[in-house]
Amino acid sequence: MRIPKVACKIEVYATVNPSEDPAKVRLAVSKVIQSNDFQYKEGSIKATSNELESLLKIQETIKKNRANRIYRRQMRYNTKGDTTWFYLNKQAAYVDVIAICEESEESAMGPIKVIIHSKDLDKISNWLAPEIVE
Repeated sequence: MRIPKVACKIEVYATVNPSEDPAKVRLAVSKVIQSNDFQYKEGSIKATSNELESLLKIQETIKKNRANRIYRRQMRYNTKGDTTWFYLNKQAAYVDVIAICEESEESAMGPIKVIIHSKDLDKISNWLAPEIVE
């Protein structure tokens, strides 16, 4: 499926715990989102992008693992206005695996939170995790 041309802002956050190396947390975040804008402040790493393509790795993983329903449910449940979000497992991301967490506690060192802002959330969710018709 083609990447829709939509205006969006994507923010990805991960807490850096006192026992963690900030460079390793940044690496985990960089495996989730393609971004040139990484910031470390106040105990967390933040990456931002205005390009939907920056979520291509997540989209490919959803497609490969047929995890569409889980992501769609999480995005629908976490939508308020023009914003939605979901959690990914930080340790899994560090080893280059994209794994959704339905609750933040599922990631022992804290999750990576992916926040998507757009007036076209339906188009984004249909691209990121299209409905499977069986």
